[in-house]
Amino acid sequence: MEQDIANITKLIAYFLNDEFTSNQLGIDLTKGILLSGPVGCGKTTLMTLMKYVAQKENKFYLKTCRDISFEFIKEGYEIIHRYSRGSYSQSEYKNYCFDDLGVESNLKYYGNECNVMAEIILSRYDLFISRKVITHITTNLSASEIETMYGNRVRSRFRAMLNLIAFDKTAIDKR
Repeated sequence: MEQDIANITKLIAYFLNDEFTSNQLGIDLTKGILLSGPVGCGKTTLMTLMKYVAQKENKFYLKTCRDISFEFIKEGYEIIHRYSRGSYSQSEYKNYCFDDLGVESNLKYYGNECNVMAEIILSRYDLFISRKVITHITTNLSASEIETMYGNRVRSRFRAMLNLIAFDKTAIDKR
């Protein structure tokens, strides 16, 4: 739709590593993407398409936060390690897009409650600072809702490691 053109242009410029266009649009190529907007506006679909547009250095894996939560219930704290530092047998770090941040909830593993996505995000921030590992996120949450759910530390890390690309809150449900 016509009102989506600006956001699509930003995403394409970013994933094609187009420095000139990204600079004009205020997109920092050293950061990841936080794609936010209302339910059904096309965030997941766009990020799925961007996997095919992305240059080699911008390739990423798409994983829903809900699936990560279910993995945590089954496998425990190894899951936090898997999506932040990688598996123990792996030396290479992966770029991820965590889809639908905010639909998961705090979970218990053997009685210990954990905000799984907050822990993963904080670990990935450390990787962003030390190794320039990129994280992308899609969410329906506003900045204040992110702070309420994950704390001001996570919200602050988002500003440092992510470019915000937001759909208007009045964007229609395209489903």
